[in-house]
Amino acid sequence: MSAYYPQDANFLSRRAIVFVIIVAIHALAIWAFASGFAQGGKRYLETILQTSVIQTEKPKDLPPPPPPVDLKERPPVQVVAPDITINVPVDLPPPPITNVTTHATPAPPAPRPPPPPTKLEVTYRPDPQNYYPEQARRDGQEGRAQVKICINTSGKVESAEVTASSGFPLLDEAAIKVGKAMRFKPPTQEGRPVSTCPILPVKFELHAGTG
Repeated sequence: MSAYYPQDANFLSRRAIVFVIIVAIHALAIWAFASGFAQGGKRYLETILQTSVIQTEKPKDLPPPPPPVDLKERPPVQVVAPDITINVPVDLPPPPITNVTTHATPAPPAPRPPPPPTKLEVTYRPDPQNYYPEQARRDGQEGRAQVKICINTSGKVESAEVTASSGFPLLDEAAIKVGKAMRFKPPTQEGRPVSTCPILPVKFELHAGTG
C-alpha cells in the first residue's frame, strides 16, 4: 500500500472514504470468490483498485518545461572572403640613355692680382766711413754687416737691427747707426704708399794710409 501524507482536514476525510470503499471492495471480492464470480470479476476488481490508488496518490512535481525555442533566431552570418589580387612588380629595363648636351656656365674670371709695388728709392745714404769707430780703425777691424730696416709710409726708418754680424761688435753698432740715418721714398701699390722692411748691407774697410 502506498504511503499518504495528509495536507488538511478534507484530505483526511477523503482518505477515510477511500478506506471504507476499499474495505467494501475487499468484502465484495471475498463474496465474489465465494459465490463463483471471482474469475469474471478479478480483472474488473484490479482495475477499480488501481484506479482508486492512482486517484488518491499525490501528483508528483513535474520538471519545469524547457525554454521556448526562438523560432525567429537569425541564422549565422556567412562572411565571404574577398578575392585578393597580388600584383608582383616586374623589373622593367632601364630607359635608354640619351645624350644630353649641357652648356656649362663659364666660370667668372678670376680677380686680377694687384700690381706689384713700386721699388723703394733711397733719397739719402750716408757714408759708412763717417760712422767708422776710431777704436775699430786702430785695431784694424774690417767687415760687412747686414741690417734690417723697417720703413713706414712716410719713408722714415722706424727700426734697425743686425741680421748678419760683421764679426766685430763695434762695426755692428756702427752699421745700425748707418741704417737709421738713411732716408727713403716708400714704395706705392695702386697709388698708395706702403711700408716695407728691406735688408741693407753696410761695409766697413780701411784704406791704405789710414790710421
